[in-house]
Amino acid sequence: MIKSAAILFGIVFLVVGILGFVPAVTPDEMLFKIFHVNAAHNIVHIASGIIFLLAAMAGVGAAKTWFKVFGIIYAVVAIWGFAVRTGNTLWVVSNNPAVTWLHVVLAAVMLFVGFGASAGKAAV
Repeated sequence: MIKSAAILFGIVFLVVGILGFVPAVTPDEMLFKIFHVNAAHNIVHIASGIIFLLAAMAGVGAAKTWFKVFGIIYAVVAIWGFAVRTGNTLWVVSNNPAVTWLHVVLAAVMLFVGFGASAGKAAV
């Protein structure tokens, strides 16, 4: 089920990244009027989605590896987000408290799937 989780994450990241470029969905750069996004943020989501989909196609090992990698990255970005609060994290990606907490949840799930889930059990 880890491959299925990678496919799910890939699709969701792709959709969110694309929606971030739709003005009707992102008034004032606020995705769903909650999450602050910008072009760089959207591109990161699209790239993350593509990587998750490619990892799922490559197999369980690749999917687990990318869940670990992204889990660590999103944890670091979340920690940085708490320091920045509102503005740009890493000088590029937009941030607000809702984005930071979403990154915390994503990091926790990704780290669980990458490090804790077995290949034979449902990961998400």
